[in-house]
Amino acid sequence: MTRPNPSLLSRLALAVSVLFQPALAARLRDLRDGVAAPAPAPSPATAAPPAPPLREAPHEAALQLLGLLQRDARFIDFIEEDVKAYSDADIGAAARVVHEGCRKVLREHFSIQPLRSETEGSRLTLPEGFDAAAVRVTGNVVGKAPFTGTLSHRGWRATDTRLPKLAAGHDAAILAQAEVEL
Repeated sequence: MTRPNPSLLSRLALAVSVLFQPALAARLRDLRDGVAAPAPAPSPATAAPPAPPLREAPHEAALQLLGLLQRDARFIDFIEEDVKAYSDADIGAAARVVHEGCRKVLREHFSIQPLRSETEGSRLTLPEGFDAAAVRVTGNVVGKAPFTGTLSHRGWRATDTRLPKLAAGHDAAILAQAEVEL
């Protein structure tokens, strides 16, 4: 049985995670280039519980977020621009504008808090039964919890979402109207 294609929101989340996870980006590059993946580590004798069924995220919310990021930050314009011809200073100046607009959208439409209260770089111990959905253990992971390590990223959790309501008939797939100057 073939798996359905991931939703737009799932693909957007994957694209963003590739930006911040060099190892994942390298694996995707190798997959694209046809480089064989290393052999998987031997599995434990006990079978893993079946994965819970996946639910599809509402695509209109993802499209709406992209539209807001385009409106206030010109996000899509920036990402779709071929920046090879520009100097680092030009790209940095444009990134400041995009950053300011993206930050405005996040603060206006979401309440976001860190998952962990400790400062990045501090040492901590993850007890047995820690929330693996909220904490990703990286590095030399051997054995079972408790794990002691260094917090490299505090993580983020959205505590509130305030996306505008959509009018009936609104096409959320139109992220930015074409502009015609007369």
